[in-house]
Amino acid sequence: MPLSPLEHDRRYGELDQVIRAYVGLPADDTPDKPSLALTAYLRHTWHTRPWALAVAERQLREYADHPPGRLRLRLGEFYAIPDVGLPEGEIQQWLYCLADHLKHSVERGEVPPPAVPATHWEWHARFPELGQFLGGWFCQDMPDEFDDHDAAVDDYRTTTDRHLVARLVGELRELLALTLNESDYAVAVAELGMEVDPPAPYAPSGWLALAADRLSAPRAEYGPGPRSDTP
Repeated sequence: MPLSPLEHDRRYGELDQVIRAYVGLPADDTPDKPSLALTAYLRHTWHTRPWALAVAERQLREYADHPPGRLRLRLGEFYAIPDVGLPEGEIQQWLYCLADHLKHSVERGEVPPPAVPATHWEWHARFPELGQFLGGWFCQDMPDEFDDHDAAVDDYRTTTDRHLVARLVGELRELLALTLNESDYAVAVAELGMEVDPPAPYAPSGWLALAADRLSAPRAEYGPGPRSDTP
C-alpha cells in the first residue's frame, strides 16, 4: 500500500523539499558547483531551518544507497522522484552529488548570503502566505468573482484567520522592504501567483503597500450598543 503521510515525511520529507526546488529548473549540479536550484534551497533553509540540511543530506544519501526495488515499486511504498531532465541511469550519482554539496555546506559553514529569491520555489518558500493570497484571490478568475481589487482584499480578510492575515501583512512589509525595481516587483507577484494587473494607477509595489495598509487597519466591530436602563 502507498506510504502514509507520516512514514513519507520520516523517510523522504526533506528530500522532497530539495527535489521540489528543481521544478522548472535544470538539474545541472556538478561536483564543483551546486545548481541555481540547490543554491536557492541552501540559502532559504540555512536562514530558516538550518537543522533540516543534515536531514536532507541523510535522506538523499539513503535513497541513493537503496533505490526502490521492484516490490516497492509495485506496492507504491516509495518516493517517486519527478522528472528532473536526467537519464534514469544518472539519477543516483546526481543524488550523491546533492548530498555531498549539503554535507560540504554544513561542515564548512558555507552559507549563501541573504538575497532576493532566485527561483519559483524560493519565492513560495519565503513568502508562503503571500503566495496563497495572490494565487487564490488574484488569479485570472478574479474579475468574475469580485467587483474590484479592494473587494478581493476584503474577502481574504473576512474569510481568513486573523493570525494568517497578520502573517500576510508581515510578508508584504518584508517584500516591500527589499526596495526592488518596479519590474522586479512585477516578477515577484507573477511568481507568487498573481494573474491580473494591479488596479490603475498603481504599480505593483504601490498596490502591495495599499493592500498591506488595508489588511492592517483596525477592523470595525459591529454589535449591540451599550446597555441603558433609561426609558
